[in-house]
Amino acid sequence: MTKGLPFDKKYLADRDYRIPGGCGVSGIMNEAGERFSAEAITASIALMRDRSNGLGGGFAAYGIYPDMAGYFAFHLMYETMEAKHTTEEYLKRNYHIMHDEPIPTRNVEAIKHNPVLWRYFLKPLEDAIAPDIQCTEEDLVASTVMHINSHIENAFVASSGKDMGIFKGVGYPEDIAEFFRLDEYKGYMWTAHGRFPTNSVAWWGGAHPFGLLDWSIVHNGEISSYGINRHYLQNFGYNCAFFTDTEVIAYLFDLLVRKHGLSFEITAKILSAPFWSDIERMPEKERELYEALRIVYGPALLNGPFGVIAANNRTMVGLNDRIKLRPLVAARHGEFVYIASEESAIREICPHPDTVWMPKAGEPVIARARFK
Repeated sequence: MTKGLPFDKKYLADRDYRIPGGCGVSGIMNEAGERFSAEAITASIALMRDRSNGLGGGFAAYGIYPDMAGYFAFHLMYETMEAKHTTEEYLKRNYHIMHDEPIPTRNVEAIKHNPVLWRYFLKPLEDAIAPDIQCTEEDLVASTVMHINSHIENAFVASSGKDMGIFKGVGYPEDIAEFFRLDEYKGYMWTAHGRFPTNSVAWWGGAHPFGLLDWSIVHNGEISSYGINRHYLQNFGYNCAFFTDTEVIAYLFDLLVRKHGLSFEITAKILSAPFWSDIERMPEKERELYEALRIVYGPALLNGPFGVIAANNRTMVGLNDRIKLRPLVAARHGEFVYIASEESAIREICPHPDTVWMPKAGEPVIARARFK
């Protein structure tokens, strides 16, 4: 089912502002789990303002709901109050709604229009889980997100993980941070995005990050394999409803890592696989591995230029396309790992990192939590 046109139709004219090489991404993780404010991530992404044009910005934050960490935190966008009522009735069939409230915002001059923004802390009902068919809580949540996004008109799930949330909309990233009052939150990991829309319209649901469960994705680039990726994901119950290519990346990470149990290192070899001509020249054992991955997971290959930061509650991963058509830089300083489109965006908040490097094409940068 294809939903209607998105909220705020005046932004459909963004075709006049299309700059394919734009977009900026940034991520910060404290591997020891120390929580810190949004000040650093906001300053980092704001430095790359020329990579955006005010048509999309957003943040993913982890560790921000410690008092409700045992529940799934759903961030919803509603274009009508009828959509809100329909969604809440649907949620009650499968969850206890432990708490719900409007997502706190403040007036920002640059943001004139926004949908209704609401958050829910949910506990799955016992009879909604079917262990006999290996339906976990995570499977239930993923199914819920797919249903709302695809079948409830004018309702969209921005995020649905535990102890995390996605805050995004139409505007420059620093305006979005001010609008959502991110200065009032603390988390151990933050990612951010400033957007120059490429082949998709600018609207609140279509801004980055994209999320599913505790996954979040920020992306600079263009996925030319979107069609085959989308059809491949449909075989596993994932439906794309956000009118943009980046959505498939979030679902591919969920499928490969959560559902298929693959490591991030193997997942990177699938999503950013070398060309066949390069595989043929590899040593035998390495060649056999890449051949097997290409045969089994060929439709999951991401074609086109991309620089991605993917995150979940335990990990932050930076990944480039297989010939590095989009920039990505990484750095470490003590317990902190930084990933950004530009080194300047890292040095703006960490002037003297212990080490700085540019990841090679297809080689992931992986930061892992060392706390329980």
